[in-house]
Formats: sequence, C-alpha cells, structure tokens
Amino acid sequence: MTRLYTQQVDIAYDDRLIVSNLNLSIPDAKITALVGANGSGKSTILKSLARIMKIKGGQVYLDGKSIHQRTTKEVARELAILPQNPTAPEGLTVSELVSYGRFPHQKGFGSMTKEDKETISWAIEVTGMMPFADRPVDQLSGGQRQRAWIAMALAQQTDILFLDEPTTFLDMAHQLEVLKLLRKLNKEEGRTIIMVVHDLNHATHYAHHMVAIVQGKVVSEGTPEEVVTQPVLREVFGIEADIVKDPRTGVPLCIPYDLVGAEKSEKTLQESDLAKAVVAVGESR
Repeated sequence: MTRLYTQQVDIAYDDRLIVSNLNLSIPDAKITALVGANGSGKSTILKSLARIMKIKGGQVYLDGKSIHQRTTKEVARELAILPQNPTAPEGLTVSELVSYGRFPHQKGFGSMTKEDKETISWAIEVTGMMPFADRPVDQLSGGQRQRAWIAMALAQQTDILFLDEPTTFLDMAHQLEVLKLLRKLNKEEGRTIIMVVHDLNHATHYAHHMVAIVQGKVVSEGTPEEVVTQPVLREVFGIEADIVKDPRTGVPLCIPYDLVGAEKSEKTLQESDLAKAVVAVGESR
C-alpha cells in the first residue's frame, strides 16, 4: 500500500480555491517530481502533503491515517520538509543547524542523547558537510548551504523528504551537487523524496515519477516517458518542444523552440502588416 496519498483534497487561500479534488498517490522509496508553470499550485500541493498548509476539504493520508489527525511530533518523525530559500540565524554553525533535526525525537527540554549525537554526525557525513561542521551557515556557498539544510532534514530520520525547488538560485554545478545527493539518498537509504522541480530536464534525469500540474489540477502523472510528451508540454507550459532521448541515460529531454500559437500569431501579424502596406500604396495613388 502507498504510504502517502490524497483523496478529493481541496486547498484554498481564504475563499479562493487553488486546488480542487486532488487525488494523488506518492510512490514509496521513489523520487517524485512535481512540475508545472509558475503559479500552477506545485508548492501549495507540496505544503499540503507535508501538513504545512491546511486543506479546505478531503483528506491527506499517511500510513492509512489522516495526517491532520496525528500530532505534529508524530508527523515530524515520519516526514521532513525543506522549504524554498530557508534562512538560518546569523552565526549558526552547520552542526547547530543539523541538531535542530533531532527535536521531534527529544522529550521535553532534555539534553542530547548518544543516539542524537551519532545521528547528527551521520547526517553531516552523508551530505559531505563534515569539513564545514563548525562553519557558520551564512558563510557557506549556495550548494553547501542546501546540503546543510538537507542534513538537518536527514537528522529527523524520516523516510519521507519534501523539497520545494531545492536548486533555485544555484549555479549548474551546485544544482547537480544537490540533485546527485538526493539520488544517492534515495538509492542507498531508500528515502521517498517529493520535490518541486523548476527545470523539466532535471526532473526527467533524477525522478522516477512525475506529476504535471496546471492550475491546481493533475493533468498527467507517471514515468518521465509518460509525462514528457508534446501534448502535455503544450497544456502544462504552453510551449512547442522537441522530445529527444538522452544519449547517456535514455530519458526524455525537452528542447523548447516556440510558444503555443506563436506561429499563427506571427502569420497573422505578417498578414496585417501586408494589408497595411497595400492600403498605404493605394492611398498614395
């Protein structure tokens, strides 16, 4: 049985309905990418799945039980979320940041146990941040900061990890650094990873499962080969694109070349310019 799924979920900001009748199942121990144009509802859906945002109707289920009927501490032991552009207090070190991930496992205000310290050390090590453990987070590069935050999420020791556009504002090298780390965590640790992805080709390379969203509705979901098709790209992104296979991995790559309807608009514009020219010639006579 799928551990995380929704049934007829509605999500709203005040009285404005953003997502309607969402029925979505997240594959266990896989990487799922939520894709769509800006403002399509990707982050809203992610936050609702992670119980960061309340839903207006329906249910989000985790292990067969409504996620909203479980305590915050219970949920924090099952899933962790890395929001967009997280910030740490000035001067906070990597070790201190990662230690926050142990709070859901601590009782009251008790001091850290041996297990807590071992888990923190493991999270820092597995993310490659041990050389920076005592360095303030605000003095790290973009890729290093993201890895530090991922280490904090890993310190929660959850099987499910949510990330909202984890590569935003990173250069290409740091983007690959973070994505390769996520793939390693999925492959070696069996983590279920759900992430909002801005770059479609990153999604096809690193995700097993993709969900394409338009105005809060799922229009396509499945493998990259099933989702990244010309009709779906037209509907989701409003683009015309060639779909080619990556020569190294065989996954589909999207090469956009025009906007939907742009050719027709260009033709109409040319015809309009021609008509104006003909009228101008006639008037000159």
